[in-house]
Order: sequence, then C-alpha cells, then structure tokens
Amino acid sequence: MNDKNEQNFLKELQRLERRLDELVVITSQLKEENQSLKQRQDNLIGERATLLQKNEQVRARVEAMIGRLKAMEHNS
Repeated sequence: MNDKNEQNFLKELQRLERRLDELVVITSQLKEENQSLKQRQDNLIGERATLLQKNEQVRARVEAMIGRLKAMEHNS
C-alpha cells in the first residue's frame, strides 16, 4: 500500500471510529430515554388503575344515594 492510500485508509478509519463513538453515545441516550418512558408508562398505568377504582367507588355511592332518594320518594 502506498503512502497516499494508507493515509486515505487511516482517515477513513478515523472517520468510522468517530461515527461509531457517536452511535455509542446515541444508543446510550436512547436506552436512558426508553427506560424513563417505560417508568412513566408504568406510573401512568398505576394512576389509571387508581382513577378507575375511585370512579367505580363514586359510581356505587351515587347509585346508592339514588336508591335511597327513590326509597324516600316512595315512602312519602
């Protein structure tokens, strides 16, 4: 290999090394972001379950109040 070809090869190798380093950094950032998003999703799923449970409790209480009101109406 002559000097010109060797220099070109080394430059290309350095360029590829830099690009690989950039990709490693990007991959690391994406992994962190993905983990954060998974945690956020888990939190939102938990919040949703809690809200659904509270909604069901409120619905049951409202139905019970309506039942009592109807009973009072029939007793009057």
